[in-house]
Amino acid sequence: MREEVPGHDRVIVGVVFGGRSGEHEVSVQSATSVMRALSARKYDVVPIGITKAGNWIMIRDQVALSDIISRGTVEIEDGPKIRLDDLDSIDVFFPVLHGTYGEDGTIQGFFEMIGKPYVGSGVLASSLAMDKALSKAVFSREGIPVVEHVLLEKRAIEADLEGAVKSIERHFEQYPLFVKPANLGSSVGITKAHDRSELIYGLKEAASYDRKVLVEEAIDCREVECSVLGNDDPEVSVPGEIIPCREFYDYVAKYVDNRSKLLIPAPLDEGVTAEVRDLALRAYKALDCCGMARVDFLLSKSDGKIYVSEVNTIPGFTNISMYPKLWEYCGLSYPELVHRLVVLGIQRYEERAALKTSYEVPKGRRD
Repeated sequence: MREEVPGHDRVIVGVVFGGRSGEHEVSVQSATSVMRALSARKYDVVPIGITKAGNWIMIRDQVALSDIISRGTVEIEDGPKIRLDDLDSIDVFFPVLHGTYGEDGTIQGFFEMIGKPYVGSGVLASSLAMDKALSKAVFSREGIPVVEHVLLEKRAIEADLEGAVKSIERHFEQYPLFVKPANLGSSVGITKAHDRSELIYGLKEAASYDRKVLVEEAIDCREVECSVLGNDDPEVSVPGEIIPCREFYDYVAKYVDNRSKLLIPAPLDEGVTAEVRDLALRAYKALDCCGMARVDFLLSKSDGKIYVSEVNTIPGFTNISMYPKLWEYCGLSYPELVHRLVVLGIQRYEERAALKTSYEVPKGRRD
């Protein structure tokens, strides 16, 4: 890995955060840490906040930025909105947009269309990883273990809630079950159903966030995560374990109640550690990820079986988040990690820019 940003003496980084997502506030927290970590010797940082209404605001006023950070939300509705040519000066974008419109391939497609480098996975990997149902289908095809699950559509739930409940109960036979929006992160909209009434509530709650709802078997498990970093030759960190302060690692346990614990490294047998790291690499490559991702696992307490839960292509990035903490344990500091991600983003852009974008029929082959 080259330490200097290729082709640049000083780099203008557009850090994009906020967004039209249930994870808006989390995004602001992560972006704050990223902006502080970008070295003033190498980078000029341009904060770009996206309001909950979807307006893009280039935040040049430090007081306004401090206010956003303290509130946790971008609310500068009366400020000058960004025009496309305002982005010309940006050398590379660092999206810190968790969830909808930021982690699902949407903004990655925008960066591709305007021809700008950006940090993290591309359109396909981002959208696949974001869709828990589709990523599980890919994992199953690649022989990567996932928990038993079924997928329902919002319209089917709304049209026949009782029928949906009965179908789920026939499939799983027993509770508890996890109910999740198929396309969301940070445990937003996720519930654990211990009985029929909680299942009904969970289906309605998940369907309020997404048009697809995933219902999964709830196994008695340990929650383990690995960080992955790189493009074509990615590296995998040691695993870390989460000890949630609540029944499971929900939004409150992650961001509100600070009693959850992160064990780094996870207290696992050597063989289990090796298997977890191998599965993390396989899952990362199966989705064609690049730049970074956090791979989450469920380790069954009854039989020791390891399941891949999901892949997060823009994981939590605060100073206390698992992704940077795992790399810190491995000897890569938070500022060094952020720098490497910028370099990886530019390298991937340069590789893609070198590809042909037009086709000329070879002479003698026109027939």
